[in-house]
Amino acid sequence: MSKQRGIVVNPSANDQLPVAVIGAGPIGLAAAAHLIERGIEPLVLETGPSAGTAVRDWSHVRLFSPWAELTDPAAEKLLAPTGWVRPDGAAYPTGGDWAEQYLQPLADLLGDRVRYGVTVTGVARASRDRIVDAGREEQPFTLHVRTADGSEERISARAVIDASGTWSTSSPMGADGMPALGERAAADRISHRVPDLKDPSVRARYAGKRTAVVGSGASAFTALAYLADLAKEQDGTHAVWILRRGISTNTYGGGEADQLPARGALGLRAKAAVDAGHASAVTGFRTEAVEQDGDRLILIAEDGRRLDPVDEIIVLTGFRPDLSFLSEVRLGLDDRLQAPTALAPLIDPNVHSCGTVYPHGVNELSHPEQGIFMVGMKSYGRAPTFLAMTGYEQVRSITAALAGDHEAAERVELTLPETGVCGGAGLFDEPENAEESGGGCCAAPTTVQIGVGAPTSTSGGC
Repeated sequence: MSKQRGIVVNPSANDQLPVAVIGAGPIGLAAAAHLIERGIEPLVLETGPSAGTAVRDWSHVRLFSPWAELTDPAAEKLLAPTGWVRPDGAAYPTGGDWAEQYLQPLADLLGDRVRYGVTVTGVARASRDRIVDAGREEQPFTLHVRTADGSEERISARAVIDASGTWSTSSPMGADGMPALGERAAADRISHRVPDLKDPSVRARYAGKRTAVVGSGASAFTALAYLADLAKEQDGTHAVWILRRGISTNTYGGGEADQLPARGALGLRAKAAVDAGHASAVTGFRTEAVEQDGDRLILIAEDGRRLDPVDEIIVLTGFRPDLSFLSEVRLGLDDRLQAPTALAPLIDPNVHSCGTVYPHGVNELSHPEQGIFMVGMKSYGRAPTFLAMTGYEQVRSITAALAGDHEAAERVELTLPETGVCGGAGLFDEPENAEESGGGCCAAPTTVQIGVGAPTSTSGGC
């Protein structure tokens, strides 16, 4: 047996097993396409009933990235013989477009290699808990899964690629990273999603109401813009924007100077909502509690401030990875970001934006447990932005390493656009031109933000 970086080269019966891919989102399906290209059998496990389940949750949101940056080369090669044609590369799709015009056709082509309604509840080495060293690397992985009918199964795999994303684990509004007092009790009037105001029932929930929007990223900008549009049509509609920090020159993003015009325009829309009086900003407010006042809610800050009652709360404070089902494998994670140790310094949001993260692969994504990888939005842990193109490069490198092609695994094959398309939420309407479009790159709002995907469900990640 010999080792290469991140991979154990151990020809054995394990090589006949499939590589398990958790999540049938953009990056998970791309991983499957690259595995097939390398002659390795994938098995994609998706919690939802269709491809891109998480992406479909924000189907009304338009992406910042155009089609040219949203499809994977290996996936395109698989799809080409079917007559599939990539949509106009310069057009900006919604999440729904991405799912229906690319992700689902790709999953359909993969056929029985994709299983729906399957939730991974645990990953371990066969007959080894995380403590046991002896013979560990020779053992295949065992995935414990629960199917849609509630039955349980065990699936053996030679390696595991976790592309389950972060969409299912929204961050709470509490200033300490935990739910605020009363947050759980008020859950029926707290949403963690950018509202689809084209849906009559969702529109009715916010029309004529006073809504608190908690968060400072692209998702919050999008929600403010939507609610401002609603306020123009429905009297009494008002947004209260809750910010943990003060308002500064970069609160609304780069504006007209933003390298991503769509993202900059989104920040300007949020500023316009405040300037027009459709939204009021509350700064330096770190939420400690949510108090019920009849049918309304009162937010209380750590410093004792109490806001006027609101009818609804939209919490857009980001996402975090679900690591619970990985407790029996040995992961090397940064203690702040919960991202792979070697990757974390490259994506620290205090230092980097998604446009300044260089492409990376198997070396940065490996763990002490050989043969398991977190990819896509999940690989970024709590870091808030992600590139679909970066995810495609991740799985290209990892699958090359799994195939034993270590030269290809360590070679960077991705050239990012100068603007580097970041995650974030965008606007519903068809843009008249690229500069008026908005949206996220891979996952969904701020994630994902987007994300992708994004940001994603327990499976089906970015």
